Amino acid sequence: MKLIRFGDEGKEKPGVCLYDKWYDVSGFIRDYDEQFFANGGLPHLAFMVQQHETMLQEVSKTTRLGSPIARPSKIVCIGLNYADHAKETGAATPSEPIIFMKSTTALCGPNDNIIIPRDSEKTDWEVELAVVIEKKASYVTEAEAMDYVAGYALHNDVSERAFQLEMNGTWDKGKGCDTFAPIGPWLVTKDEIADVNNLKLWLTLNGKTMQDGTTANLIFNIPFLVSYISRFMTLLPGDVISTGTPAGVGLGFKPAIFLKPGDVVELGIDGLGSSKQTLVAYK
Repeated sequence: MKLIRFGDEGKEKPGVCLYDKWYDVSGFIRDYDEQFFANGGLPHLAFMVQQHETMLQEVSKTTRLGSPIARPSKIVCIGLNYADHAKETGAATPSEPIIFMKSTTALCGPNDNIIIPRDSEKTDWEVELAVVIEKKASYVTEAEAMDYVAGYALHNDVSERAFQLEMNGTWDKGKGCDTFAPIGPWLVTKDEIADVNNLKLWLTLNGKTMQDGTTANLIFNIPFLVSYISRFMTLLPGDVISTGTPAGVGLGFKPAIFLKPGDVVELGIDGLGSSKQTLVAYK
């Protein structure tokens, strides 16, 4: 299935994408949140859609899409998880996953504007594969890790490099600004993705290709990441793991390229759709 959330910001309703059309399922699903995933929401939704498919109300594609999941308890990100990206930033290839957190208030819809923060001069882009957790995970083994995965989504891990790298402390300051986590258009359940380890990722800036990678080049794959992270924190249903970005971020160019008001970023991953964001200045 492809899950969507549609409507005005803060008033999104759950829906599904079937046969390239959008349908409202709010009549039998409250929201795609922790309770939904924890209480068998995905199989229940599949059953209800099958039973009532002909009665579902279609949603206009002019309607705004929100993040396909409601605000999770946490967004856990993996840094430098592609060797080519580590190389372009001058960092060593990590021997273990680098973990940082992205504020849940950064979450926004796939086509919402990205707000360049006040005093920012180094806002950057990062196309990433996001993994959504289906059930509570603590100390899970790598062999069983995929049993805890609900599905996947497209994520732009927007970053402010000066905040991240030049202001001391952890990376979190440059990762959690409002609108810095556009996710979607869909949450695609894992059964619809034949090989998550062989998906093309791409990103363009004002029509020019900046990133063109593949998940085949992940240093640490998804089962390993789920298992590894669950050693240090409990993953709750609906939580997001963002798995890292390939080469081609603005920081990696010589000279570096950073986002400015009016820029348009488009990105996509095979099977997970595409998204488009326009950069605007903070007001």
